[in-house]
Amino acid sequence: MIQSLVATLLIGKPRPFRDDGTQSAMAREAASGPVMLRKGGFEGDEVADKKHHGGPDKALHLYPAEHYPFWNAKLGGHRLLDHAGAFGENISASGLTEDKVRIGDRFRMGGALVEVSHGRQPCWKIDHRFGVHGLSREVIRTGRCGLYFRVIEEGEVAAGDVIEQAGQAPHDWSVARVFKLIIGGGHREDGAKEALAELARLDTLATVWRERAAALTG
Repeated sequence: MIQSLVATLLIGKPRPFRDDGTQSAMAREAASGPVMLRKGGFEGDEVADKKHHGGPDKALHLYPAEHYPFWNAKLGGHRLLDHAGAFGENISASGLTEDKVRIGDRFRMGGALVEVSHGRQPCWKIDHRFGVHGLSREVIRTGRCGLYFRVIEEGEVAAGDVIEQAGQAPHDWSVARVFKLIIGGGHREDGAKEALAELARLDTLATVWRERAAALTG
């Protein structure tokens, strides 16, 4: 079973992101104390694009801290990677990498109980934030996408709180495997249709990804 700590908890509100008026809440800042985690996310944390972000299946975004050295090496260093929050995450923690965590795994995080719903599909905003063209494609290629959680039980969470696995999903659909299949091009490989059909029936997988799996079977 996985056990870790909340290294950093970050929240933020939408702010100007580029000259055309687009806003984003990616530039989150570390919270100074406990924050209540509700079904819709942390109190005080907001999203700018409510069509593609937020909602019960995206209540909490965790990005594994062990990916930071990889990106530092890949980019030759970057100021955003000097501290947690570079990828707009709410939680920075070690040990919860995409290959270790399964869809539907549950974790006690401070006073809350959360469940893994899917990985994060990167978009152009990561490229713009870093000023690196093609970075989102590299996130997809490497599978270093991070995790989204839904909230099963609300509660307060703070930096330093224990993250402890409370239940393991009864299948082998890791976040990495799911991400590769439906985002990373795995749907074009032999035998993918059967796997996609299985994913489309996986009730702990976020609705948007179950729908995508079903669409890709066609």
